[in-house]
Amino acid sequence: MSATLVETPSTAPPAEPPLRIVPTRRAGQWAAAAAVLVLLALGLVSVVRNRAFQWDVVAEYFTSASVLRGLGLTLWLTALVMALGFVLGTLLAVLRLSANPVLRAVSWGYVWFFRSTPILVQLLFWFNIGVLYPQILGVNTVNLLGPVAVAVIGLTLHEAAYAAEVVRGGILSVDRGQIEAAQSLGLGRWRRLSRIVLPQAMRAIVPPAGNMLIGTLKGTSIVSVIAVQDLLYSTQLVYHRTYEIIPLLLVATLWYVAVTSVLGLGQYYVERHYARGTGGAR
Repeated sequence: MSATLVETPSTAPPAEPPLRIVPTRRAGQWAAAAAVLVLLALGLVSVVRNRAFQWDVVAEYFTSASVLRGLGLTLWLTALVMALGFVLGTLLAVLRLSANPVLRAVSWGYVWFFRSTPILVQLLFWFNIGVLYPQILGVNTVNLLGPVAVAVIGLTLHEAAYAAEVVRGGILSVDRGQIEAAQSLGLGRWRRLSRIVLPQAMRAIVPPAGNMLIGTLKGTSIVSVIAVQDLLYSTQLVYHRTYEIIPLLLVATLWYVAVTSVLGLGQYYVERHYARGTGGAR
């Protein structure tokens, strides 16, 4: 007799249902966020409804002619100081990286001195330069240096010390191989600096330079102590006459906030421009 083999169908194990990913519950964080939003809303409502802020006075003087003139001088002073400061700072950074020990020492000494001295002290010294040097090259310094000129000189020399370190850090961030490749092509020192080093260094220079720009804008308010009619001084002239101190300070504050917000937005797009092709654009 021949045995007949009967094949029984194989029973495959049942497919397991897909795992369900359940996000972590963060009830405490959401509760804290809600509490923060409530506190912010209460604070905003209290500021808006508080009659002591005198928002009608703020609206009256926000676009007044004297305030706008002060704002214009503040913007002009900021732009001029930053431009001159970075020109001088770039020169100091190049000298600091020079092979000449004398040039390195001079650059280091400049940065050390102006970073060690408060800007207010520097401005007061320049404002009283006529006491120390009544004449320079036969020119009367009292008539030569007015308050605005003193502000430009003092702020520029101060900013150049910080700009030098920013530029030097940016130059040091460039890969050494890039410089050696430029040297192998026979490029001179200044062409290597302007065509190879600085364009790549801008990725490291722009973020701190943007912070310096915003800091300089706000720092120009210190020139009010030498009677330069910037934004802050213009509002001070008004509230010394009207005794409406709080609303006029709010006018200056709102203008500073508005301008720094615009500068911050510009910094974002400049950073994106120089971060192209590096994976750092966002």
